[in-house]
Amino acid sequence: MTAAKPREFFIQGITSNGRQFRPSDWAERLAGALSSFRPKGSGIGAHIGYSPLCVPRVIEGVKCVIVNEALRDVEPMAWEFVMSFARDNDLQVAEACLLPDPPLASVAMPVKKTANG
Repeated sequence: MTAAKPREFFIQGITSNGRQFRPSDWAERLAGALSSFRPKGSGIGAHIGYSPLCVPRVIEGVKCVIVNEALRDVEPMAWEFVMSFARDNDLQVAEACLLPDPPLASVAMPVKKTANG
């Protein structure tokens, strides 16, 4: 039996009363603060970017931070920090997952008709 994939939580830059959260770079700041928390074997140069367990995104015009539940296993205090941040700032949190982009639809090229058909 395979282990279940860790869940992802979307911390949205919208408060429970619908107001946009400020400052405007909050998502980048939060993800930056957690950039050193990574799964083992992240590879060379991994320290240069965001942790794959906590990444900022803009989804349908709303700034978000996507937090992978695996962060809890890597560093429980970091998990508590990010979830407390959402709670303390009254931000909306949704459990969801990012879906991969659909494959590009194959483009049918018109067939050139010949004199024979």
